[in-house]
Amino acid sequence: MSQLRAAAAAGGLRWSSGRAVPAARRSRKGASPRGGTAAPPPTPHVFSDPAEIGALRRNLLAWYDRCKRDLPWRTLAATEPDADRRAYAVWVSEIMLQQTQVATVIDYYNRWMQKWPTLQALAQASLEEVNELWAGLGYYSRGKRLQEAAKKVAWSWAWGAFPKPSVACGWCLSWPAGCPGRLRTCRSCCREWDDTRREPSHLSRTGSLACGSASCVSPLCPGSAPAPCIAGSTGTSQRGNSGSWSQATGVVDGNVIRVLCRLRCIGADSSSPAVIDQLWDMANALVDRSRPGDFNQALMELGATVCVPKAPLCGECPVKQHCQARCRVEKELAFASQKLFGKPTPVPDVEDCGVGGCPLCPPATEPWDSSLGVTNFPRKAAKKQPRVARTATCVLERRGCHGAPEYLIVQRPSSGLLAGLWEFPSLPLDQDLQEEKQREALADHLRAWTGWPVVAGGLRFVGEVVHIFSHIHQTYVVYSLTLDGDVTLDTALSPSRWVTEEGFHASAVSTAMKKVLKAREKQRGEESSSGKGSKRKRGTKPQGASSTRPGTQLSLRAFLRPPTSP
Repeated sequence: MSQLRAAAAAGGLRWSSGRAVPAARRSRKGASPRGGTAAPPPTPHVFSDPAEIGALRRNLLAWYDRCKRDLPWRTLAATEPDADRRAYAVWVSEIMLQQTQVATVIDYYNRWMQKWPTLQALAQASLEEVNELWAGLGYYSRGKRLQEAAKKVAWSWAWGAFPKPSVACGWCLSWPAGCPGRLRTCRSCCREWDDTRREPSHLSRTGSLACGSASCVSPLCPGSAPAPCIAGSTGTSQRGNSGSWSQATGVVDGNVIRVLCRLRCIGADSSSPAVIDQLWDMANALVDRSRPGDFNQALMELGATVCVPKAPLCGECPVKQHCQARCRVEKELAFASQKLFGKPTPVPDVEDCGVGGCPLCPPATEPWDSSLGVTNFPRKAAKKQPRVARTATCVLERRGCHGAPEYLIVQRPSSGLLAGLWEFPSLPLDQDLQEEKQREALADHLRAWTGWPVVAGGLRFVGEVVHIFSHIHQTYVVYSLTLDGDVTLDTALSPSRWVTEEGFHASAVSTAMKKVLKAREKQRGEESSSGKGSKRKRGTKPQGASSTRPGTQLSLRAFLRPPTSP
């Protein structure tokens, strides 16, 4: 064994846990006198002073106690005595609040918790019911995965009891290849899982923030073994829950990224692995050990209400004295003031943190912009342009039994974009397809689907409806067609049904389809108005008759007009 260790050392490896792993890279400044590598110099990118960390915690929590928003999931998490229900409430709010603003979520959350107040109730619901309530909230796969995970927990762990905290990661215990974050925290497991998209087929993917926010309970993590995945935290996102298990671990979301990048002048791409790792380490170092959930909420509340992306309220910030970005702005102002008096002093470059080639400093190609102030941070990579797509959509109508119009809707496939939702009959189009060809393609599609002799000329053009998904710039080319009789549909193609306008809005339909129906209703209203014609004109008064009623005040022009001869 000693020979094997010697060979490993000669090859630049060190021995750990019975196996050889790459040795740590030596410092460019050489080894320390004791034989180890020299410690890196302190930089403005970290919180290294315990006194400063303590002051930041106190100031932030005091501000949060005074200014926190009254949100329904906070109230529920604070008042619910049952730990399982509390964890469920935190979990639902976190999934809903992914990529969605608080104001939008509140109504959906209240209706959700009223309909499914427990995890057991959600597990017994159908996917159709979930989609109907989720309709309009966007990112529809979240609702599906939420319900799938609820079923998994209800069937696998004590019939609906959330697994309690443990130090083991379920993925480490169940994944055949082992957990990529085995020697790290559960947060690392989830992040690796997000990045590599390696998803066990029996559990739904939700992400590392939700994992930390609900204290990393099993449905939120890829862990699936009876030993739960709990190395986690308490957090929340901008939304702010109290956490469910009070584990002292930080969380990182878009608001936290913005706050921490400004506090420590981190100007590299905020989505890069180096920056994300640094931010997670910083969040874990800063979190208050006695009030971890409140601290995480406070940090995200700060990013949501004060340290906002544009026009931040720096004067109201409770931790402004710890903000390196604000310090940089003040130095710039001092430099400009001294320049007026002819005594300018050099301002250190924001890129110069004392470490050459620092991976956390802004790139040389993107220098500090004085006009932006603290909003120089964070810096993000350029967004990928959304894919452009066109779809022909037909609003098929018939007259209902009470005279009101009914619409035909069909269900989308169970996977892919808008999975399982209902829509008007639609057909993807090639980008360069001419309008006449679009009509013909849609007519052929409807003819094969309904069995009716649909002709292209019978399709009435309604207009184009544009809807922006996160990664798709979608244009719906909308047509309408009124059917006089009943239609026998081919159920082998996809489920379908006729619905009234009220039934349409109660169904699991996307916001894009609601826009399509609104365009058709607008066209129908215009047609109805033009069909009525102008109102019948009243008879004209005899010439010379007075145009004013008794007691009516004359205008100045009428008063000064000379009287007409009889």
